[in-house]
Amino acid sequence: MDKVLVKLNELIWGAPMIGLILGIGLILTVGCRLIQLRKLPLALKFMVQDEEDGKGDVSSFQALCTALSATIGTGNIVGVATAIVAGGPGALFWLELAGLLGMATKYAEGVLAVKYRSFDSDKKALGGPFYYIEKGLGEKWRPLGKAFALFGILAGLLGIGTLTQINGITSAAETFFDPDKNHRLQLFGNHYSWAVIISGLLVTMCVAGVLIGGVKRIAKVSEIIVPAMIVLYVSLCLWLIVLNGDKLPSVIVLIFRSAFGLEAAAGGALGAMMIAMQKGIARGIFSNESGLGSAPIAAAAARTNEPVRQGLVSMTGTFIDTIIVCNMTGMAIILTDAWKIGKDGAAVTIYAFSQALPLSETVVSFLLMICLVFFAFTTILGWNYYSERCLAYLFNTNKFANSFKALYVAAVFIGPYLTVSAVWTLADICNGLMAFPNLIALIFLSPVVVRETRKFFTVKKTASSLVTAKFSVDED
Repeated sequence: MDKVLVKLNELIWGAPMIGLILGIGLILTVGCRLIQLRKLPLALKFMVQDEEDGKGDVSSFQALCTALSATIGTGNIVGVATAIVAGGPGALFWLELAGLLGMATKYAEGVLAVKYRSFDSDKKALGGPFYYIEKGLGEKWRPLGKAFALFGILAGLLGIGTLTQINGITSAAETFFDPDKNHRLQLFGNHYSWAVIISGLLVTMCVAGVLIGGVKRIAKVSEIIVPAMIVLYVSLCLWLIVLNGDKLPSVIVLIFRSAFGLEAAAGGALGAMMIAMQKGIARGIFSNESGLGSAPIAAAAARTNEPVRQGLVSMTGTFIDTIIVCNMTGMAIILTDAWKIGKDGAAVTIYAFSQALPLSETVVSFLLMICLVFFAFTTILGWNYYSERCLAYLFNTNKFANSFKALYVAAVFIGPYLTVSAVWTLADICNGLMAFPNLIALIFLSPVVVRETRKFFTVKKTASSLVTAKFSVDED
């Protein structure tokens, strides 16, 4: 079964998918004139500044935190380590390039989410790729929207939303509480550490408790946990990088050489480069979700009347997730040569921090475990909301919501007892299947995004000129 999954994963995440994701990001980057660089300061301002009289369910910041809660998870700690171990240091270059271009993609998704959203009879916002596929491309494209919704449900239940996250949490708990695996219990035909069993049960119960409150409770929990964990984790990474600052120049050279296969043996450069690209881009997309179409489901709930404004806020999610957090993890792993130790997953990142920081391995393991647990926990919450919205669109009703919550919690419960390699492979497959319908929509709707962008900034520039002119007249 594992071999079948690996082959399917290689097929989905082959050169066509890599080219499609990077190509769309490049098209949107050019069409919107490097908006991810030119307008990043404005985007960061909008991120914390609510729009007056905006329609929606939650504030723009809460919508961003909901999206970030689903985005920043095991991919930032475990996924980056997995990419570098499998693809070499060069995987970090491709991961960051995917993130930079992904900022433009995430911007476009946010714009389309608000432009084509609608409101139900209870005045709750309805939006996401299935709505901009159907309303933007036309009703004849509805089957594509239905396909996205189906793959979104599978991604939530079998991939990025549950299995990988709970697996990462329990692995970190085992590494900290029972590293020698002395305390074990036979369950489901195998032996598992008590740390895995207990942490899995605790997380399952906490998830069930939060999901009862719906998107507003998820947003409130995420608004508190996500910023706090980002600050803690980034502070640890910066401390490590400063302590190893003398190695930075050689590490940067290594990353670039490895990215283009120049560290490989003679004749293996192209193969090494393709592996680095595949692992880096796949893990980058897994982490920041640009192109998957998940974040626009949260963006559609934001209290705003302006699509471009929310698009700018949405793209800060990829900036924070990939350009900052993933990059910090990758640099920590490469600076300490942790990718060479023959381990995988969270153990690689824990090794990097314990080797480089003047802290005991116990303290480092505990701090990283806390970060990983809360990152993954909020990802589980965010993806439940995404999956529920996909389910509601697929069947055109909300009556299955409670049954789905129960199924979702069950998936969280069984996640710790699946093998790490199979879980990550399955997650990549679900992500790829989910991305295809959304990427097709982005190709055809990219002119809409470009027009909306130019219109917004033309109006903004005109308004600014009028204010300046009025101020000058008043002074005279």
